[in-house]
Amino acid sequence: MSADWIRADWPAPANVLAGTTTRSGDIADRDLPGTPCWLEQVHGANVVLAGNFESPPQADAAVSRTTANVCVVSTADCLPVLFSSRDGSEVAAAHAGWRGLAAGVIEATVAAMEHGAAELLVWLGPAISQPAFEVGGEVRQTFLDQDSAAAACFLRNERGRWQADLYGLARRRLSALGVTAVHGGDFCTFRDRERFYSYRRNPDCGRMVSFVARLT
Repeated sequence: MSADWIRADWPAPANVLAGTTTRSGDIADRDLPGTPCWLEQVHGANVVLAGNFESPPQADAAVSRTTANVCVVSTADCLPVLFSSRDGSEVAAAHAGWRGLAAGVIEATVAAMEHGAAELLVWLGPAISQPAFEVGGEVRQTFLDQDSAAAACFLRNERGRWQADLYGLARRRLSALGVTAVHGGDFCTFRDRERFYSYRRNPDCGRMVSFVARLT
């Protein structure tokens, strides 16, 4: 595997290309079939149909059904969530930090897709892992107010704060929607200094770009 990007490890059809650039890579180096649809990410739940916009739309997810437009999201600890229909005719990408997850970006992305939840495949790209992601009680409570069983995704630490499991929170929400084919979720942007940027490690850092595209 090339050191400048990570190919999504999921059973998507051969006409779907998906992955994440690393610190040594650039999206411009990828041979993509179409134009990346850049977003002005605001940690919300707005979803757009990927297209050629004069300026990036305020959104945290995009859906594409053509080869002309590639769905991309930028992250440096937040969770990139890539989607593909099982037949490869529809793809999507979502930027899901804790604020986006709480706002419902995963639910909004699935709702914006023409395929039902059972027809979707998901890959969870590089994000900060639970041992490295400390949050306050207010973050935990935000999720518990929506789903009391989300308590399983938080571990109290010795400082009386909480270690949050972004991957676990995303999986819970996908499962609740009926999305069962979920892959990835075994990275840590904070600990893996060689490959990934991390805002928690260094706020003045670059961003990885996660992308998903239809080749045909």
